[in-house]
Amino acid sequence: MLLAAASVLALDAAGAQDQAGAQSSTALEAIVIDGAGGETGDGPVEGYVAKKSLTGTKTDTPIAKTPQSISVVAKDQIEDQHAGSVAEALRYTPGVFTEYRGASNLRDELFVRGFYYVPKYLDGLFLGSDLSYAKIDPYLLERVELISGPASVLYGQANPGGIVNMVSKKPTDTPLTEVELSVGTDKYVSAAFDISRSFNDDFGYRIAAKGLSRDLQEDYAKNRSLAIAPSFTWSPEEGTSLTILGGYQNEPDAGYRNFLDAAGTVTPIPGYGFVPRDFFVSDPDFERSERKQAWIGYEFEHEFNENLTFRQNARYHHVDWLHHTLVYGSAGPDPVTGNNTIVSRSASGGTDTWNQFTIDNQVEAKFSTGAAEHTLLGGVDFQYRTRDYQWGRASGPSIDLADPRYGDFDFDSLVLATTDLQDLTARQTGVYLQDQVEIGALNLLAGLRYDRADTKIDDRLGTGDQSYDDGAFTWRAGALYAFDNGLSPYVSYATSFEPALYMPPAGASAFSPTTAEQFEIGIKYAPEGSGLLLTAAYYDLKQEDVVAGAWDPGLGQMVYSQVGKIHNRGIELSARAEVTNNLSLIAGYSYIDSVVKESVNTSEVDKMPARIPQHQASLWATYRADQGALEGLTVGGGVRYIGTSWGDGGNSFKVGAVTLFDAMASYDFGAKSSDLQGLSLQVNVKNIGDERYVASCASAYACFYGEGRSIVATLKKQW
Repeated sequence: MLLAAASVLALDAAGAQDQAGAQSSTALEAIVIDGAGGETGDGPVEGYVAKKSLTGTKTDTPIAKTPQSISVVAKDQIEDQHAGSVAEALRYTPGVFTEYRGASNLRDELFVRGFYYVPKYLDGLFLGSDLSYAKIDPYLLERVELISGPASVLYGQANPGGIVNMVSKKPTDTPLTEVELSVGTDKYVSAAFDISRSFNDDFGYRIAAKGLSRDLQEDYAKNRSLAIAPSFTWSPEEGTSLTILGGYQNEPDAGYRNFLDAAGTVTPIPGYGFVPRDFFVSDPDFERSERKQAWIGYEFEHEFNENLTFRQNARYHHVDWLHHTLVYGSAGPDPVTGNNTIVSRSASGGTDTWNQFTIDNQVEAKFSTGAAEHTLLGGVDFQYRTRDYQWGRASGPSIDLADPRYGDFDFDSLVLATTDLQDLTARQTGVYLQDQVEIGALNLLAGLRYDRADTKIDDRLGTGDQSYDDGAFTWRAGALYAFDNGLSPYVSYATSFEPALYMPPAGASAFSPTTAEQFEIGIKYAPEGSGLLLTAAYYDLKQEDVVAGAWDPGLGQMVYSQVGKIHNRGIELSARAEVTNNLSLIAGYSYIDSVVKESVNTSEVDKMPARIPQHQASLWATYRADQGALEGLTVGGGVRYIGTSWGDGGNSFKVGAVTLFDAMASYDFGAKSSDLQGLSLQVNVKNIGDERYVASCASAYACFYGEGRSIVATLKKQW
């Protein structure tokens, strides 16, 4: 970013010199600007390397001075890779296993540091985790951030693997207009626009919107969506601002999810082979997948003086989810061929409605005590969530893998017997205090929090209500020393707390809260004024009273139990660099050793949990030509390696490793003609080799194919 800024200024200076007519022989020096100066922790990022983040500390802190692993995926990277979801945007982030359900990505589900259902936040406020179907289109976002490791001190109940924070697009200081149209394989068509204006430095607005229609990997499965996010900022005086953030997403075809057996995906079915990736287990006459979301919130900030600031952020979010599907049961022999191609199916469906209100009040104070510079943050946050969950199941018609036929069953006569009828109400209040202390090159961080969480599950079927009333202290501490050469070694310790929101099996007692602790040691390298951020981290993470779900084919539903204790240790290496004015690079590697130390299922003890690749690696680079015959052309490519994982908790079979390749090329027509300024064409190809691979298996009866090759071309105009 620094190099790019210096280059632009040097070119502008040279141009002015040429226009002056060569009367002066004085050489103009390039002016060097600190690239981080204009960046804020929740604002736009130039290129791929973010300098600051609000997510790690809730204060505007340089990433290089934060004693914890923080990864930021900027809008430029999201656009270059044409990420279709937040999970896709994190594909090249070490320590993250994205899309472990393969092409079925209904909820942006992620593994981070070996733990799944990592919670999602939007603008620092809780959005959803394991139960909620909340999902935000990445076109509405400015950046996607990941905190790796426990984050309960600032965010309350949270998965110990980390949290994902999505930062919304907000009004810009300079006018912005962007429209784009995309077409691609599988009948992919999308259109989007992004408009921002400001008036008299007091008021600004921005509207980002996108419509999408495409066929999914499986026959008959589709994805159609419309998303729009308006925002307004009012700054009546210096140091005071109010930003209203709203959004609406309507997905009449939200996507598709189903399970396949390991037999037919990981290994061939004798006499038949592998199940095709486009095999549709359900039936188009029965399948329905609909989601609607709406949200409205605000961010208020008032600076009393340069040392004292008050902030209040709040949001209400609503999710409606409706799903009907036929689920893959078990494969039996065909009476003619004898091959196991006749698959039983069970019908299931219902609705899941969430209403959620969150608010976070913060006071930030800056002061000195001798040589120590303090940034003290105190806050009180509150979450209120309700869920209305209705689900039913029934036996469905079987289907022949070798000769699938659809539409010959009267689904109107199919009656789903209600198996789940629950109302959930969850409240959480947290009080937290954090102090960031800077003593010369030494940066210290300490935080303490107390949470009170109240959860009630009303089982309207009468099988037994559950009530949880949990309280917990969580804390963290860290230290980082920033040497003048850009090296910053650090060490940290953090704990987390997470109430269980699942209904235990009939007759079982309520689940205990899940707790975790992590020790992390690492080093960051970010030389002053460079577009470079290198990070190496080792972590030791222990979680107790883990709740895990497993599909019970006999009951036709998920059954939950508390696993006990999991011990994860790992290494993560990350590199983000603006190598030159023209070359950007991202690289990452992660290794994890995950072991179940205690479990109600003794066959899983001392085994590695299913679905966790022990090794992952990735590399992505883009090069932009700015002179010569290729001026205006940008080319990029990446490689993703997903290592071997176990297919079940007993470690009885493995899911093989896979290497995937992606590529992009774009051309800026403005490089050849000023009349075409701002017009560009970009082509993205994902999984170039169209590799058929299994993303993961939770058991021998729950495997997911990864997504095949896709090609999308995008025509964009900016002014």
